[in-house]
Amino acid sequence: MVGSRAPRNAIIDIGSNSVRLVVYQGPARLPATLFNEKVMAGLGRGLAATGAIENTSLSKAQVALARFASLAREMGVHSLRTVATAAVRDAANGGELIACAESLGLEVEVLSGEQEAKAAGEGVLSAIPDADGIVGDLGGGSLELVRVRDGGVEDRVSFPLGVLRIPALREKGGKSFERQIARLIEDAGWQGRGRGLPFYLVGGSWRALARLDMALANYPLPIIHHYELTSADILRLSRTIPHLSRARLREVKELSSSRAATLSDATALLAMLLKHLGSSTTVVSAYGLREGLLYGALDARTRALDPLIVAAREEGRLLGRFPEHGDLLERWIAPLFAGEATGEGRLRHAACLLADVGWRANPEFRAERGVEIALHGNWVGIDAQGRAMLAQALHTSLGGGLDVPSPLTELAPPAQLKLATSWGLAIRLGQRLSAGLAGPLERTALVLGDTTLGLSLADTDRGFYGEAVERRHATLATALGKTPERISRSEGA
Repeated sequence: MVGSRAPRNAIIDIGSNSVRLVVYQGPARLPATLFNEKVMAGLGRGLAATGAIENTSLSKAQVALARFASLAREMGVHSLRTVATAAVRDAANGGELIACAESLGLEVEVLSGEQEAKAAGEGVLSAIPDADGIVGDLGGGSLELVRVRDGGVEDRVSFPLGVLRIPALREKGGKSFERQIARLIEDAGWQGRGRGLPFYLVGGSWRALARLDMALANYPLPIIHHYELTSADILRLSRTIPHLSRARLREVKELSSSRAATLSDATALLAMLLKHLGSSTTVVSAYGLREGLLYGALDARTRALDPLIVAAREEGRLLGRFPEHGDLLERWIAPLFAGEATGEGRLRHAACLLADVGWRANPEFRAERGVEIALHGNWVGIDAQGRAMLAQALHTSLGGGLDVPSPLTELAPPAQLKLATSWGLAIRLGQRLSAGLAGPLERTALVLGDTTLGLSLADTDRGFYGEAVERRHATLATALGKTPERISRSEGA
């Protein structure tokens, strides 16, 4: 999803646990990640005890900054933003790292706790536009809580509860730890504020917790974004983690040893937060502070764009044959699905935009390619059920027939997969009729009657209704419980 002529923008994030460079390129609303590298410098380690960044951590961060500054220059980055969070903000020697960065030509913004919280909240809204709940961003040196609702950030607060600080807080025992958490939440006025609301998880340690749960549960979709964990799941994990061997943890895909070491503390904190905030469900967000900084810089019109549609349109543009054909297809088949919910309509639109992504694959594997793109694509604004419906639609439209490939039945109910199959059949008919050209779709129409599915063509276009089109028309009509009907009309009628 990277536009070749789009400018490259980058963020260097100097966090309490890691220092990271991310380079983005593509549509402003949802640019693709062109490059992503981190160094686990551990700037916040020992900060609570000494008030300063350890020399070893400082050295690691300085080396990382030198590399990242060089890479950004070499990549021709148009805009480079360098931000620092809790460790640099709180450390007595944080100025040393800022001076090092400035000597490399980097201008460091030291974010306040409130700014950090706002960026985390906007990061979640960037990826889950309808988010309504509390965002929790767990970093190495601090925890930010943010109330998000109606596309905006409301109340926010920052606590000195980073994952690198928690071990010292837990040394006095579980009861003491819980009393400390409860006191912080109550003093800030957040006691019970999550009741009935989801808790959105941001931060590497909580994402690592989700990866572990997915591995233990043999979850069929290896995508952490929008993965859900209940408070009962968190409690179960808190009891399981102490008994997991290092060998078992190493088997978990993309779970680094540094993140594995924080799992117990991150889980203990999460359990306490859910108890005192009153939330019973958590939702993992792959987007956080960095994406929130990008999102916060956008104008209101761009922010309002649907991230799934933006990404699908860009992917279709790059991998498909006919620009804008996806939007034409969506308008052409829309009359058949007028009663759908808004959420289903946007999934159908995304399927139309992606309907041509398998054409370069071997014909025998086009349907498989469609499923892979839908399930494993770097999409946001979509949950597991939505990915499964998108996959089913692409599977059918790319020649996979009416069968349901694995693991879609584990992710979505039969009725939703049946609906997605109908989308795929309608897309397949439109593609065959038009051969990817705009004119045939603009001059023809699908007409849904009480018992029939009509295809209306002008007399001058009747030649388009060949054997393959007639066959696909019949297949779609049967799936909808209708009889196919070709409707002829005179030119201009």
